[in-house]
Amino acid sequence: MPGSAATRGTQVAISGGGPVGLATAIELGRRGVHCVVIEPRVTVSHARPRCKTVNIRTMEHLRRWGIAERLRERAPLSVDFSRDVVFCTSLTGWELSRFTGALSLERGDRAAEIGQQAPQYVLEELLRDVAAELETVTLRYGWSVTDVGQDEAEVRVSVRDERSGTHENLAADYAVGCDGGRSAVREAIGAKYVGEQALRPNFGMLFRAPELLARTAHGPAVQYWTVNVHAPSFMGPIDLAGTWFIGAVGVDRETGERDGAAIIDGAAGYAVGAKILSTDPWTARMQLVDRARVGRVFLAGDAAHLNPPFGGHGLNTGIGDAVDLGWKLAAVLEGWGGPRLLDSYEPERRPIQSRVIAAAAANNRVLASDLLADNLDAPGELGDRARAAADARIQAEKHAEFHALSLVLDLAYEGSPIIAAAGSVRQPADDDDPITEVRPGARLPHVWLGPDHSIYDELGEDLTLLALDGCASSELEVVARAAEARHVPLRIAHRPEPGLQERYGCCLALVRPDQHVAWCGDRVPQDVPGLIDLVRGAGSA
Repeated sequence: MPGSAATRGTQVAISGGGPVGLATAIELGRRGVHCVVIEPRVTVSHARPRCKTVNIRTMEHLRRWGIAERLRERAPLSVDFSRDVVFCTSLTGWELSRFTGALSLERGDRAAEIGQQAPQYVLEELLRDVAAELETVTLRYGWSVTDVGQDEAEVRVSVRDERSGTHENLAADYAVGCDGGRSAVREAIGAKYVGEQALRPNFGMLFRAPELLARTAHGPAVQYWTVNVHAPSFMGPIDLAGTWFIGAVGVDRETGERDGAAIIDGAAGYAVGAKILSTDPWTARMQLVDRARVGRVFLAGDAAHLNPPFGGHGLNTGIGDAVDLGWKLAAVLEGWGGPRLLDSYEPERRPIQSRVIAAAAANNRVLASDLLADNLDAPGELGDRARAAADARIQAEKHAEFHALSLVLDLAYEGSPIIAAAGSVRQPADDDDPITEVRPGARLPHVWLGPDHSIYDELGEDLTLLALDGCASSELEVVARAAEARHVPLRIAHRPEPGLQERYGCCLALVRPDQHVAWCGDRVPQDVPGLIDLVRGAGSA
C-alpha cells in the first residue's frame, strides 16, 4: 500500500461522506464509536440536487437522532407548500391527472413523521453539521480512499490527500464503503453489480426562472410531469426563489446541451427565458452487488445498490442500510453484539434492496414519453375524451409510484437470523391496508401516545422491552436480569394505556434500536437467556 505517513487508528473507517456515509457515522458516533469519514469533496455542491424526497421512514430516523426539525427548518419548501404531483400537457396547458398526498407528504397516524421535500444537498449539509458535533467522528474532507486490505484482526485503508497527493494509512476494526457507483471499496473487495441498465437516456438540468411558479396553471406541486412531444419530462421547484429542476426523458447529452432552453420552454408551454445553472445526463440502472460484505468490510447505499429515481427510494434505502449496519457494528464494538450479528446485515438488507429496485424499475417503465397520446391539447369533446383516457391510465399506472407507504414502512426482515421466529410477515395489499399488529421482523407499528408524543419516543437507544397492560413485573425482571448478565443495554418501557395491547395483539415486544421488532408474545419465553443471545447475534437461529 502506498504511503509515507505513519498508520493512524480508528474503530470504523467510512469511505464516502455523502448522506449514507454521514448517516453511518452519526449512528456510530452517537453510540460512542470512533469513526473516520473519508470524502474527496471539501464542500457540498448545489449544482445537482439529485434526491429531493426525504421519505417518511428516513424522517423517523432523523427524529430518533433529534434532527428532524432541523431539516425542516433548512428545507427551502415547507411541508405545507404542496402535497401534489400534477400530470399536464405543459405548465400552462391542460391538466391530465393529479396525485394528492403523494410521496409520503400527507400527515397521519401511521408514522411519527411525514416526508420532507428537500434537495439532497440540504440533507447532506445538515448531516455534515451533526457529524461534526460528535466528538467521536472525524471528518476528513479532501481525501479519498485508494485501496483497502484486511486480515482477521483489522482493516487497512490507504487514503490520499486530493490537494497535495500525500498518502496515509488508516487501521480500523471495520470499514464501510459508502462511496457510490464508482466505489473504490467495492472494487477492492471484488464485489460486482448484477442487474440491468436502461437504454433510454435522460437529461437533467437545474435552472432559474423566477416567474415560472406564478405562471403555472395548476397551482403549487412538488412535481409536474409534462406530457407533450416537445418536452416529455418531470420537473418541479427547488425553492420559492425560482430555482427549478427538470428531467427530460429520452434526451441524450448532446441534444440536452444543445437544446436545453427549448426543452424548458416546451415543458413550460411558453418562452421562459430560463438561466440554466447545471446539467446532469444520466441513465437508469437497476443493479445490486453480488455481495455487500467481505470479512470486515461492508458496502452500503449506492455502493451496494442502484435504482431509478422514480419513487424517491434510492437515498432513503441507503439511509436504512446505514442504520441497520451502524447499530450492529456499534453493538459488536461495545462488546454485547455476538458473532452472528454482523452476519445478519446482508440477509436483512438485500431482500429490501431487491424489492426497492424492482419497484423503481416498474416506475421507470412508464415515463412521460410513454403517456403521449393524440388530442391531449385539443379543445372540446375530442380533447375531453383524450384527457379522460389519459387520466385513467395515469392513475392506474403511476399510483404505486406516488403512494408507496407500504413499500416504505411495512417491509420486514423475514428470515433474519437474529429475529425470533422470523417467518413470513403479512404483506399489505396496498397503502389502505397497513400492518397494525406487532410481528417479529416488522417495524413496530406507530401509535401516538399524546400530542407529538410517539411510541418511538419511549424506546431506548439500544434494545427496548415494550411492556403493555397485563404483563407481570416478575417477567420483566427475568428479561432485565438476562440482558444484564450479557451486558446488553436494555430499556423497559411500560405503557399501560387502554387499548394498546388490543391494537398490537401482544403484551410484550422486544424492539431493536432501528424500531424493528425482534420478538413479541404475551408471556416471556422459557429460555429468556436464549432469546437475548439470539437477538444479539450470539445464539442459534
